Amino acid sequence: MPGARSRARRSARWRDAALLALVLALVLALVLAAAPVAAQERFEIRLEAPDEVRAVLEQHVRLLRRDGEALPAEQADRVAMTRRARREVADLLATEGYFSPRIRFDRDDPANWVLQVEPGARTEVEAVDIAFTGELAVSGEGGEAYLELLRASWGLPVGQPFRQAAWDSAKAALLDAVSARRYAAARIAESRAEIDPETARARLKVRIDSGPVFYLGELEVEGLEHLPADLVARYSQLRPGAPYDREQLLAFQTDLQNTPHFGSVIVDIDRDPVFAAAVPVRVQVTEALPRYAGVGAGYSTNTGARVEFSYRDSNLRKRGWEFSSGLRLEQRRQALYADVFLPPRGRHRDSFGALVERSDLEGLKIDAQAVGATRTTLRNDIETQLALRLQHERIEPAGGETRSSNTLTANWTWIKRAVNDLLDPTDGYLLEFQVGGGPKIALAEQDFLRLYSRFVRYQPVRGTDVFILRGEAGVTLAESREGIPQDFLFRTGGAQSVRGYDYQSLGVREGSATVGGRYLATASAEYVRWFQPQWGAAFFVDAGDAADTRDDFDLRVGYGVGARWRSPAGPLAIDLAWGHQERSLRLHFGVAIAF
Repeated sequence: MPGARSRARRSARWRDAALLALVLALVLALVLAAAPVAAQERFEIRLEAPDEVRAVLEQHVRLLRRDGEALPAEQADRVAMTRRARREVADLLATEGYFSPRIRFDRDDPANWVLQVEPGARTEVEAVDIAFTGELAVSGEGGEAYLELLRASWGLPVGQPFRQAAWDSAKAALLDAVSARRYAAARIAESRAEIDPETARARLKVRIDSGPVFYLGELEVEGLEHLPADLVARYSQLRPGAPYDREQLLAFQTDLQNTPHFGSVIVDIDRDPVFAAAVPVRVQVTEALPRYAGVGAGYSTNTGARVEFSYRDSNLRKRGWEFSSGLRLEQRRQALYADVFLPPRGRHRDSFGALVERSDLEGLKIDAQAVGATRTTLRNDIETQLALRLQHERIEPAGGETRSSNTLTANWTWIKRAVNDLLDPTDGYLLEFQVGGGPKIALAEQDFLRLYSRFVRYQPVRGTDVFILRGEAGVTLAESREGIPQDFLFRTGGAQSVRGYDYQSLGVREGSATVGGRYLATASAEYVRWFQPQWGAAFFVDAGDAADTRDDFDLRVGYGVGARWRSPAGPLAIDLAWGHQERSLRLHFGVAIAF
């Protein structure tokens, strides 16, 4: 069997070869294990550089951040390491405007290295050439005056140090200013910075191509599933054919996002010049859950402990109507309410609702039931409201006569909110006017007209502190206060008016109760000192009164100190106030927690 013997010989040779390889591997491993390992040197780097560049070098040069690491064993690797470090330093200094530095990388001994940097003269801007092409240069809005205004807004003017970040930022800001209105496809057509290291001077040139003027087309809405198809359009203030304005698109997006209908909203356009004549406005939305139920609790020194239950449906009858209802239970006041808000029409939004309320404040018990309708109009930071209300009211003053009234009233409100933050203002002002009343021919016992105004000024002081001035005044024109709803009369006192006095305790005495009068005037001055971003202290003086006649008006004064906390739920206050006329000390505190 010659074939079998041949296969046996080959198999034996493979076994011998494998055994030999295994033996050699073991011998090699033993040799390597027995051989001494050369210890790698550790090295330290000391930076010698002027203060104006030291911080940026320490932050960004990688070798400086690896101080104390092992030194490369091979000389060639060490040379490469120093070359990389010098190149990295030179590139970094160039971004800061130093184009002719002197860089040395030496060592005092094998473990101590020195990086010496002399940045040289910092490059300054010598000339700026800003040019415009496209429709902006030919027949742009504002003409040459607008172009000069754009040039004047340039962020890296002559005489300023040249920095790469400042150069990039200035170009981006200029392009943003052009593309924000009308010229949505604007682009940087040319950008050049000519640097002369010998003279440390830079000559800058930028050319902006505005492209064509963009005009708005129709809305294109994506993402609606259950809401009405026309709902998005009813919130829009954009007019087809109007020039493109990015701020208007962002305002439209914010308005949609602030509604309970949508979880997310993106409003944008296609910036292809092909669509410039009538660019569609793309609106991408995701619908929010339409129904929400909640419960909350809180406490206020005005009305005591509170618990509230609420329910909301943002797509009532599948028509995009917002239904909001709730039950609010306070120690001194209780209310059950339900309101329906219709989708807006242009700047107007209509609503209607019903309210049942009961209160017991300063000896005056009030039971009221009302139905009404309101039209709200928004124009930038100005809000107006026109409200009609049919109301039944029963009042029971302690020690006085119980009486009831039915009234149909109208009330117009004008509010301007020119503040930097609606929830926590530190700069700006609020101005409010109200005119309302009811005629005798429409259920009222007599003709009456109520006038009311309020002003609040927030003045920043020393950067973070705030000086706050408040004032309000009101008068109800009528022969007497008989038959006039308490909402159209005035009481004051408490945390939001005259501190140092109980809530609604300043007014007209009837029996042992305090009821509303026909005249009101209050004023307040407050200084808030913020020690930390979330914590501050307040010092205040309040004054005011409510009366039925001008002769009965008796100004009450309160003053004190307080603490302020910017909580996640909004600013909270605790005030300790002294009522000057009553010679009493009162604590005013309010906090609310939702869960």
